[in-house]
Amino acid sequence: MSPLLSAEVWHYWLSFVIFGAAVVAVIATLVGYLAKVTSNKYPKQ
Repeated sequence: MSPLLSAEVWHYWLSFVIFGAAVVAVIATLVGYLAKVTSNKYPKQ
């Protein structure tokens, strides 16, 4: 077995950080889009 494949995985926690950032980015994009669209459709008087 290759020493590279048998190395201890220590950076698995990075996947949680990256996944969380991706989820927040998608939610922020959707909220920003909806806020922009509804503000044009229903302007403040």
